[in-house]
Amino acid sequence: MKTVLVTGANRGIGLEFARQYAVDGWRVLAGCRNPDSAQALQRLMPDMEGRLSLVEIDVTDVGSVQRAAVEGDQGAIDVLINCAGVMGKSDQTIGTIDYDDWEHVLDVNVLGPARMTEAFLERVAQSSRRTIVTITSGMGSLADNTSGGYIPYRTSKAAVNMVMRSAAIDLARQRITCVVINPGWVKTDMGGRGATLTPEQSVSAMRRLIDRLGPKDSGKFYNYDGREYPW
Repeated sequence: MKTVLVTGANRGIGLEFARQYAVDGWRVLAGCRNPDSAQALQRLMPDMEGRLSLVEIDVTDVGSVQRAAVEGDQGAIDVLINCAGVMGKSDQTIGTIDYDDWEHVLDVNVLGPARMTEAFLERVAQSSRRTIVTITSGMGSLADNTSGGYIPYRTSKAAVNMVMRSAAIDLARQRITCVVINPGWVKTDMGGRGATLTPEQSVSAMRRLIDRLGPKDSGKFYNYDGREYPW
């Protein structure tokens, strides 16, 4: 049975990744900070015949990440999906920056995926798929920034793009595929009701992309629909 680990699996895109993979017969490790309060995940579990397991992971806490990597089942992980993320305060432009908020956004969105990638690297390397996916945003694209604002969020996504681009090079000898994917504008707590995609639509498309990834794709920035996205 193939195994996927998803962070931020208690809501939004992460929850939909967990649901879809479990329905399709994958073993799903659903990472979230507080499993006891992850009600949406708990509601899914009875129908998944043991394929869905909740794992306590706080991506801002290196100890939490490392414990999750070594405790419990130590089996291989075919696909690691770094999905945990925060927007921060949306109204931040030059002159109105909240630096504490910015640090928090960077901690979750940049250091979080780096911590996860390092801690779970050995288990990913044990698998046949050897794939690491980080959910980024079009707002992290330098080429696509024509409206400004959102400085903490934009910089965090641009930074994690570079982390994963470097990881793709660093891990090439181990034939580990690292990509970043823009999920599109999705109807979640972060994306809002005006978004153009449902979580099901976005995740279904991203899964089709993930299924075909291989070493030749490592280091690329993709849109959810499989097109390459401008850096």
